[in-house]
Amino acid sequence: MNIVFLYNVRHIYDDSIGYRNQLDRDFDDPITTKWQIKHLKSLGFNVISIEANEKAYFKLFRLRKKIDLVFNVAEGINGKDRELQMPAMLEMLQIPYTGSSPLTHAFSLNKAKAKEIFLANNIPTANFQTVENIDFTLKKTLKFPLIVKPVAEGSSMGITNESVVYDDISLKKQVKKILKFFNEPVLIEPFLEGREFSISMLGNPPMILPIIESNHKILPKKYLPLDSYEVKWFFEEEEHSDYLICPAKIDKKFEDRLKKICFKVWQALNVVDWCRIDIRCDQNNNPYVLEINSPSGITPPEVSKTSYFPLAARTAGIDYKNLLKKIIETALERYKK
Repeated sequence: MNIVFLYNVRHIYDDSIGYRNQLDRDFDDPITTKWQIKHLKSLGFNVISIEANEKAYFKLFRLRKKIDLVFNVAEGINGKDRELQMPAMLEMLQIPYTGSSPLTHAFSLNKAKAKEIFLANNIPTANFQTVENIDFTLKKTLKFPLIVKPVAEGSSMGITNESVVYDDISLKKQVKKILKFFNEPVLIEPFLEGREFSISMLGNPPMILPIIESNHKILPKKYLPLDSYEVKWFFEEEEHSDYLICPAKIDKKFEDRLKKICFKVWQALNVVDWCRIDIRCDQNNNPYVLEINSPSGITPPEVSKTSYFPLAARTAGIDYKNLLKKIIETALERYKK
């Protein structure tokens, strides 16, 4: 069976916190891609690796009659809707692939558009505002503290301690900074001060893997209690075993509430095969959807044991190799229908 592994990889390395150095953090390190391909080959597949750059279409076109399935973890490289690029090419070439459609990928990347869909489907998400320049008036319904984010980035890019603002001056300063470095609209929403959960979904219909909670209580004082760029790429990678709690210590009633929200997100965005949903609570433990990750990060344990989706799978008794196998089988079964 011929499997194409479609990926993006980092070519520039500067692991400092500055925003300029975060611009390709959504891409995987070469060692991650190497291990992912190794695991796929160990399953008995003939693996063809293709980097999702400008030349990817020509390679896919040339091989299209030989490809049985594309395992897509690509993020895309240019434009505001980059995550839909590879699925759109695959649709045009009629090549089966893992994961959701171009439209779902577009809404997954754009947090503001996803939130509009959530609101239309009675899915709880925080009040928000998007701005495209520094000359804006803050909505009266938005109250400090607020959090400022790029509207269409993953991997916590653009989210640092500075992202949480407490007054108009710091708000304008942070909006200006995000506009400058990311060249895209800015999302402003309340900074929710409650618990944060990451929820992985797998299958058609989906099952929910053990829920992960970020244990903000153990963060050093220099970090704000959120999964910021600093926390995700520095603190987490030091492998603090008590930071990511899986399964989360929550009662059955609250767990069912989280799961119900996730099933509604899955249905509203027409997700297939797999995804991960991030939810954060306010001080009264009311949950709100932050975003959906499709495709989700899926770093092998040989590289990092803090990659959320594989961590949830391991907790459910699914090792990395079998996780890849389940995603592939799920997609193949969908194409048989």
